Amino acid sequence: MKEKNIPKYLQLKQEILSWIHSGKLSPDEKIPTEHEIASQFQLSRHTVRQALGELEKEGWLYKIQGSGTFVSKPKQIGKIEIKTVGILTTYISDYIFPHIVRGAEETLREKGYRLLLASTDNNKEREREHLEAMINQPLSGLIIEPTKSAQGNPNLGYYLALNNLNIPYVMINERYLEMSCPYIKMDDEGGGFLLTDHLIDLGHRRIAGFFKTDDLQGVNRLKGFIRAHQEHGVSLSTNNLISYTTEEKETKPLEIARFFLQQPEDERPTAFVCYNDELAIKLLDVIRQQGLVVPEDISVVGFDDSTFATATEVKLTTIRHPKEEMGIKAAEMLIQMIEKQKDDGIKDIIYKPELIVRESAKRI
Repeated sequence: MKEKNIPKYLQLKQEILSWIHSGKLSPDEKIPTEHEIASQFQLSRHTVRQALGELEKEGWLYKIQGSGTFVSKPKQIGKIEIKTVGILTTYISDYIFPHIVRGAEETLREKGYRLLLASTDNNKEREREHLEAMINQPLSGLIIEPTKSAQGNPNLGYYLALNNLNIPYVMINERYLEMSCPYIKMDDEGGGFLLTDHLIDLGHRRIAGFFKTDDLQGVNRLKGFIRAHQEHGVSLSTNNLISYTTEEKETKPLEIARFFLQQPEDERPTAFVCYNDELAIKLLDVIRQQGLVVPEDISVVGFDDSTFATATEVKLTTIRHPKEEMGIKAAEMLIQMIEKQKDDGIKDIIYKPELIVRESAKRI
């Protein structure tokens, strides 16, 4: 009962299911009363009734008038086709993730699947906890976004357990390097190249790149940034390569950008390439604080074409991310795997980057 982004009744439902699967509650055993459960988890009676109602509807519990609620026998449960898919992403309610989840959720619901949602907050320990909990659920399959994919996979054992249990899974945005499961992602290197190539074509030669490199998306965007310089024969100083981690994202890139902007005009970068739109918006604030204007004094480009890209007076040049379409395709791919609709194998999907040119970058 820890996940703040999941409705409380769903958290409780998952908790009671774990009691049933672990044997903590046996068939025909009476479960605690609504009042006892509400007190234990500090929930309202309405929330408890909502969770128990779903479990009863799905055949996990049954009621005896005047006696209470009991655990169904396995043979009763066996008559109910359990079709549940888990979605485990780094975030659920922030940035582009609600769009991805919405696309997957609508597609799954149309096909009669229920959904379990969880987020890792880009923390590998939380990924382990959620994988462990989900493996104990009667899952049909999983859609997973790797957590800090550039820093290895200490939770490999749980992915091997999914393989051994024949629970299919699809990865989105990236894939752990040692895994061979189907995945859907952006061509992040191509996107990093397009942004930098665009700035070089506009005459920029001192370009600083800010990349979050604890995930492979950031590593690949950095590769594209470097490749564009190489292909154009533009020299690149390591001082203009700024890498940071999830834990540093609120401090390090902003501090370094501030330092750059305080340098003499003929020495400071003329453009910033940002890991994503979220960072680009934060750097716009830093630029304003230094009394400078975008794009007159410095050009800024983002990545993902999120709602942030057009949320301020300066509209960002950026790379389109498929967002909702990615969620739809991930759900369709997983359903094909679950229902074995195709015999020729599931093909990975890598989206070609599309440059969205707006007003945040200018020719110099």
